[in-house]
Amino acid sequence: MNATAPTAGSRDLPHPAREEIRLEGVLHALSDPLRLQIVRELAAGAEELTCSQFDLPVSKSTSTHHFRVLREAGVLRQIYRGTAKMNGLRRDDLDDLFPGLLDSLVDAATRQAARQGGG
Repeated sequence: MNATAPTAGSRDLPHPAREEIRLEGVLHALSDPLRLQIVRELAAGAEELTCSQFDLPVSKSTSTHHFRVLREAGVLRQIYRGTAKMNGLRRDDLDDLFPGLLDSLVDAATRQAARQGGG
């Protein structure tokens, strides 16, 4: 992750450069139901949300792990704004690399949630 590695002492978080994002990493990151829920919520219209705005039924450390997996796979961009860590989809990167993938997965996950009564 050379292109976007943080400098020592900075609050910047490491993100893979666009050309480093791999399909298998994205699919792995989205294979977990909670991570898919995070992506669905962001895809539903929010430009960015703080970690605390997601209602996840897990501990803070487990939530942090899920956000890190999504960031390291190139699905999310996380940046600090003051003390808040903001999360946004890397939609442009994902759509450029894998056209239609994100929308297809989010649509399928939404249909599955509706079938299972989880909306």
